[in-house]
Amino acid sequence: MPAEAVTLENWMRPPHNIVGYQRIRELIPTAVISRGEGPAFDLEGGGSDPLLRDLADRTHTDALVVLHRGRVIHEQYENGMRPDTRHLCMSVSKSITATAVGSLIASGALSPDDEVCAIVPEFRGTGLEGATVRHVLDMRTGTREDITTLELQRAYYSTCLWAPPASFPESPGEDEDSRSHLWRLTQVRPHGGDFEYRSTLTCVLGILAERAAGLRLPELLSQYLWQPLGAEHDAEITVDRNGNALADIGICCTARDLARLGEVLRRGGRRPDGARVVPVSWVIDTLSPDAGQPAAFARHGSTYLGLPGAYYRNQWWVADKGGIYMALGIHGQLLFVHEAAEVVIAKFSSWPEPWMDELARTSIEFCIDISTDICAN
Repeated sequence: MPAEAVTLENWMRPPHNIVGYQRIRELIPTAVISRGEGPAFDLEGGGSDPLLRDLADRTHTDALVVLHRGRVIHEQYENGMRPDTRHLCMSVSKSITATAVGSLIASGALSPDDEVCAIVPEFRGTGLEGATVRHVLDMRTGTREDITTLELQRAYYSTCLWAPPASFPESPGEDEDSRSHLWRLTQVRPHGGDFEYRSTLTCVLGILAERAAGLRLPELLSQYLWQPLGAEHDAEITVDRNGNALADIGICCTARDLARLGEVLRRGGRRPDGARVVPVSWVIDTLSPDAGQPAAFARHGSTYLGLPGAYYRNQWWVADKGGIYMALGIHGQLLFVHEAAEVVIAKFSSWPEPWMDELARTSIEFCIDISTDICAN
């Protein structure tokens, strides 16, 4: 498909999303998440596995990188992707953002026990009053997502510059940006109850992190994650007209750099050369649910991750507290870590629909099964 056929109006719809997810900066303003000047940590190995190629062929894959013990055992690119092509992460961005926040917490600038309104007083009088950073990290605030209708979603995308200006009664005003709706959040139940997946909470987390660090989010992501990671390429993140970065769905990076992040987490937060990237305490905390957390997840979260004992913590989907966890994004974006099998899988896709239960189940179950097989062999 010629690039000129992809527009701000159609880029999220098939078949245009196949090209659109690779050409974000041509459609939407972005800010650089710098890799810095240091060397990238090398990903050795290479090759192709027939079973993994079959998974790719059946799940609308754009890029697939599979590591075992830090070595590439399968690497595949489709639809014009290359090793240096950045692809939109969608909600995998949530897990990337939260991982950088983990390093910020380790620095002492922020604590999971901090109250949201103590860090950002502007949230006083909203539904976030009384909520803590922990409630936000685990999506267990009592707030309501207020962009649930198609019209409101279109209006929201317009404020994010992901869509043309909306032209219907609920259209945003000229002074609205991607964060305006956050100051209008209402509370509908006590904080700390059921998990409920809400993108707004990652946007709130981004504001909390910026205020605690004194940095805008692209610089924070660079300083606390992308530079120490040893990424090979700069990443980028979409921004609105006021320069606010879209923490929940706006990060774009290469598949190899996404796999590097998974490998660092699998190694307890260190690169292969031993350099610390993410606090080991953050990795341990992600795999240490609070009492009742799996039960709180089951009532709403099983729609996304239907595995016994699964839960959501630190904006990661945890299939097993023994070390199987993942980042998930609509249209088939995935970062999968299986610590016991020493396997990491990074996958970019362009599903024809935002969320397809059958493809989601197929992808996750296959990742678990193939990790077991790789480990056994």
